[in-house]
Amino acid sequence: ETSEKLRNHPAISRNAVRFIAERDSLNAAVLGPDATPGTPEFDLFVKEVVREMTVKAGQKCTAIRRVLVPKAVEAEAIAAISAGLSKITLGDPRRDDVRMGALASRSQREAVREAVRTLLAETEIVFGSIDGGAPLGAEMATGAFMAPVLLRCPEPLSATRVHAVEPFGPVATVLAYDDLDQAIDLVGRGEGSLVASVVTRDAEVAERLVWGITAHHGRLLILDRDCAGESTGHGSPLPGLVHGGPGRAGGGEEMGGLRGVFHYMQRTALQGSPTRIAALTKRWTKGAPTPVAETHPFRRDFDALSIGDTVLTSARTVTLDDIEHFAHFTGDLFYAHMDEEAAKANPFFPGRVAHGYLLLSFAAGLFVDPAPGPLLANYGLEHLRFLKPVSPGDAIRVRLTVLDKQAARKPEYGEVRWDVEIFNQTDETVARYELLTMSARRPASSK
Repeated sequence: ETSEKLRNHPAISRNAVRFIAERDSLNAAVLGPDATPGTPEFDLFVKEVVREMTVKAGQKCTAIRRVLVPKAVEAEAIAAISAGLSKITLGDPRRDDVRMGALASRSQREAVREAVRTLLAETEIVFGSIDGGAPLGAEMATGAFMAPVLLRCPEPLSATRVHAVEPFGPVATVLAYDDLDQAIDLVGRGEGSLVASVVTRDAEVAERLVWGITAHHGRLLILDRDCAGESTGHGSPLPGLVHGGPGRAGGGEEMGGLRGVFHYMQRTALQGSPTRIAALTKRWTKGAPTPVAETHPFRRDFDALSIGDTVLTSARTVTLDDIEHFAHFTGDLFYAHMDEEAAKANPFFPGRVAHGYLLLSFAAGLFVDPAPGPLLANYGLEHLRFLKPVSPGDAIRVRLTVLDKQAARKPEYGEVRWDVEIFNQTDETVARYELLTMSARRPASSK
């Protein structure tokens, strides 16, 4: 209700203010048909359900509300979950022997009880009771304590309330499914959730369930014995993951870090000449000027380099001896470099061709300035593409252009990104990539 009021506020609608919300969510956990009693996955599933029902007394937006299990193991699943819940001690959370505390308020407890009463039109209680509980170190009459309640829905396909009403407390409902298609259908009836868990070790089951329910969720946990030891659990996303969900869950995302900043910024498209766009964005783009300086850019420090500074090299002819030497020296005897007839049968090659990495090595030999200087290190290549094969007798040359400059972690140097393009003797592009280097900076006193 609060999010609806805010979303429909005149100031937001009139000014097209970007709005995000996280609302209630009938999150599901699905036990795969392969995860039968006695398997690690079955035990993990039970542990996850019990934990999500009782941590923070079930008052979590990500808590499991719908527990989907194969009909064949419904009784065993209920028994195992009930056994886990029976070990949960209720009371003053300051006590070492207490596992679950109170709800936020007595009015909240009454709201949870009322939600359970609503659900009882379609379910039955298989563990606990609405008014049950004996808190340790506290009194039911004066506290907002409520013991865990596990419900079972005997007819999940015809039920509607279990897919619409959320008791925001230590309550979950077991729904048995006949097959994976039915499980996918039941999960989707929640009309959008923050998170769901799929517990299985069967690759086919995982694939069908994940791609069947993805559209209804902001996050999915695929849990099995292989990842359980390092898993953060159903209700605990990693910092780099999206937290939010579609539909009923609010249609938003938790906007942390730069994601949150960018969400509220206006994206604007720029149109203009390559020269103007490069000058405005401080990043060289194809078609912008490529001035060739008298001093090799590798001889200039980070602060002296300008976007667009370029090296145009002389040409080097690639010979068959070069290709064979590289093949034997490296051990890369792939047939396209060594077998003329086999290479011709390949739809991509006219015959024997040079190794792509031989071309990169030759390119470096053409553009590098070998003496010690401001350029400190080459630490990577990005976006490498080989676009046209080079045959024996072809000549290659290189254009090396300052693409971008960024300050580094330390003030003594900065990152210089170069756009590298290799051409053949007919000016066709053979390869293109970005070269990443670190260049020394001037001392602050001399800038």
